[in-house]
Amino acid sequence: MIEWSETHLSIRDSIRKFCEAEVKPKLHAIEHEGEPPYEVLRKMIATFGIADMARARFEAQIAKQKAREAAGAPPREDKPRERRPSPEAGMEMAMRMIPIIELSRHSPGMVTALGVSVGLTANAIMARGTIRQKERWALDLLTLDKIGAWAITEPGSGSDAFGAMKSTARRDGDGYVLSGSKTFITNGPYADTIVFICKLDEGNEPKLRKVVTFVLDKGMKGLTQSKPLRKLGLHGSPTGELFLEDVRVDKDRLLGETEDVPARSATKETFTAERTAVAAMALGIVEECQRLAIDYAGTREQFGKKIGEFQLIQLKLAKMEVARMNIQNLVFKQIEMAEQGLSMSLAEASACKLYCAQAAMEVCNETVQLFGGNGYMAEYRVEQLFRDARVLQIYGGTDEIQVSQIARSLLERA
Repeated sequence: MIEWSETHLSIRDSIRKFCEAEVKPKLHAIEHEGEPPYEVLRKMIATFGIADMARARFEAQIAKQKAREAAGAPPREDKPRERRPSPEAGMEMAMRMIPIIELSRHSPGMVTALGVSVGLTANAIMARGTIRQKERWALDLLTLDKIGAWAITEPGSGSDAFGAMKSTARRDGDGYVLSGSKTFITNGPYADTIVFICKLDEGNEPKLRKVVTFVLDKGMKGLTQSKPLRKLGLHGSPTGELFLEDVRVDKDRLLGETEDVPARSATKETFTAERTAVAAMALGIVEECQRLAIDYAGTREQFGKKIGEFQLIQLKLAKMEVARMNIQNLVFKQIEMAEQGLSMSLAEASACKLYCAQAAMEVCNETVQLFGGNGYMAEYRVEQLFRDARVLQIYGGTDEIQVSQIARSLLERA
């Protein structure tokens, strides 16, 4: 794939018009006044039939899974998945990417809020949950009728999410008692459904404990959801803390209803999806910065001429175009891989995220520099994009974690 198709461009233009009409007027309230983004996001996925498509896919998948179970077939996860070329899968991937790109031009935070709910949280349940659990929680997340949060990070854990994890689950009769705290949780303050990852405390050493996952609901006794935390950027994505004090749950909230679900490998799959999505976010940010920079360079005058006539300004614009082309090609690669029935490995996703996050930050930095003092002012949108882009090098694994993942993969091949 070397360029967007006419169908892709038509979808892009429709979403772009929606963002101009519905997102842009509410951007100040969402970014600076603490208004939650969910109603705008719900309107977007309803307008473009995204919720209806998610519902249809969900019903088809559940029907197929029920038929397999009725026939006594083993779970699909027990057999290697067949990779078959599928143009429909490529279009589905494009339909996920294009809204992310366009929304990121206005509010990368809103993309994060949406992606964590309909993506990370829902997919965790769809990938490892039982049919009953999927029907109970996943569909409402996929359609954004309910808000989801995926809770793994803890105050002292940082990049060592599993090794430093202190949140625990203790067996209690036929159920469990959960305790601990989580921080930097996207949608945490408003989440209706929370995928909570912790360790099973059997009286053994913390490093030897199994990692288990539970699904929690807002309002459960002992569960406290904090108010939104103040952040440098991504104001369109409410972030909070979760506190669990002896939260009693039945086994039907244990994801997969078994302690033997490979939670660590499932989390790696989640990280892969999160990291590849950064390419689309970065592309939207870079495209918007480039558009603003070109317009400013063509109108701003200094020393009697347009600043776009200065070579150093031209160098900035040229580097922005190189970054845009490279990031766009990584987006195209993901669409093409989906058409071929393939997906990026964790190491490939890490490489993708590492480059795209750094490139987006560099473009934002150069755009602010091009705008000079104006670029430092909140009245100019480059200020917001600069703040928002910074987190791409932190969440979903820091740059340093991406480097480690890539290097380990290379060394294992040697």
